[in-house]
Amino acid sequence: MHARIDISEIESETKIRAKYLRALENEEWDLLPGPTYVKSFLRTYADALGLDGKLLIEEYKLRHERLSDVELQPIAPPGQRERRRPPRASFGRGWLIAVVIVGLVAALYFLGIAGDDDNGNGGSAGGTTPRTSSTQTQSSSSKSGAAAGTTTKKKKKSKPKVAKLTVVATGQVYVCLKAAGDRTLVNGVVLTGGARQGQYRSSRFRLRLGNAEARLVVNGKSRSVPPVANGIGYEITPTKVHRLPQSRWPECRPST
Repeated sequence: MHARIDISEIESETKIRAKYLRALENEEWDLLPGPTYVKSFLRTYADALGLDGKLLIEEYKLRHERLSDVELQPIAPPGQRERRRPPRASFGRGWLIAVVIVGLVAALYFLGIAGDDDNGNGGSAGGTTPRTSSTQTQSSSSKSGAAAGTTTKKKKKSKPKVAKLTVVATGQVYVCLKAAGDRTLVNGVVLTGGARQGQYRSSRFRLRLGNAEARLVVNGKSRSVPPVANGIGYEITPTKVHRLPQSRWPECRPST
């Protein structure tokens, strides 16, 4: 409401139904599908409004999410914790297991030597390709594929969906500003030096200035307006700012 963004616009940007967005605003958690959806909706909604989604999710967990059975267990004194440790296996049984493992390793070792000798003789006679090179090739291919997949994931970065705009007058200047859907934000107002309009949020802005006596703050970055004789127009999106031809400048009709 403070940013003058309609719920239908947020519904279109986030793909979250309006009734769920209203349930989030009113903390009516029983109207939402479940805790997993609540946290996902909170994160998406916060990103659309430029808020800290992680902070909202942590607050939701602390206030509304039920603790697990492990977290609800009382903290026992050190002595009791030590007594509750599972009993260790007997010393004799451990030695028996170790002896069996050593025997198996030794048997596999000697079988491997015998197999290598057979393969070596066959390779000398018939020119059989060793298995080692094939295994190394498969391993290299797997590593290359994993590296390529990791690189692809790193390249995918979500683009911002909402642009933030503030108009700062450095002198007397005419301002006409419209948001997405031709929604009027500044209806043909003449600002004096030092006056500010915004911060506004929208997926797209169309701005008309009567002269260069203004400075734009777009997504936190300041932009100056070049000297013009008969005004200037801009289109501003989350990723770029470009000048408009005069035929596409927004038209404002201030009420009398």
